[in-house]
Amino acid sequence: QVQLVESGGGLVQAGGSLRLSCASSGSIFSINTMAWYRQAPGKQRELVARITSGGSTNYADSVKGRFTISRDNAKNTVYLQMNSLKPEDTAVYLCYAVNPLIPASWGQGTQVTVSS
Repeated sequence: QVQLVESGGGLVQAGGSLRLSCASSGSIFSINTMAWYRQAPGKQRELVARITSGGSTNYADSVKGRFTISRDNAKNTVYLQMNSLKPEDTAVYLCYAVNPLIPASWGQGTQVTVSS
């Protein structure tokens, strides 16, 4: 069973930065597609960024140029560097993992709050 544990959330002022981490266990991390989603109160869960096993990335238009997803296969960890944060980035950020051998898995989430 895949386990995903997020960390790094918190309260930050607009314009500030945070780095989220997601540690994975229970799967062959190097073949996982990993992603970050977010869900704000009253809104649908949305994809923020995704990185494939080969390192290809894609981002939501709202975060392009501000957020960067990366992975360290040696540490079984995926990161989300978030710069120039805006109040509208406030949400619970959830880690997601999938590969051909396992069903999709979700972490519990970490709260990010950006004050204006």
